[in-house]
Amino acid sequence: MSLSPAQKKAYRSIGHHLQPVVTVSENGLSEGAQQELERALRDHELIKVKLALPERDDRHAMIEALVEVSGAELVQALGKVALLYRHNPKANPKLSNITRAENHHGRH
Repeated sequence: MSLSPAQKKAYRSIGHHLQPVVTVSENGLSEGAQQELERALRDHELIKVKLALPERDDRHAMIEALVEVSGAELVQALGKVALLYRHNPKANPKLSNITRAENHHGRH
């Protein structure tokens, strides 16, 4: 299921205030980085990933790999940061960036 333009806009708004929780370096997507990516998406649903790669093409290829490995959707890629979303129906409302933002902004 792909995100609608309205969903992407809302998620970009929420993601604006987030800090990157996973960093991928030139070493690529290591086992540890994959585990951290999985944990972060499971807990938070919407996360920022920092790509410590100097070349734009390398960053683009890494984003594609992250999306494929994680099953997440790319909400936005801006410079060296990617905003990824993966729905978790059992997300902890205290950890989920989506639920926390909805409760904070009074959206339902």
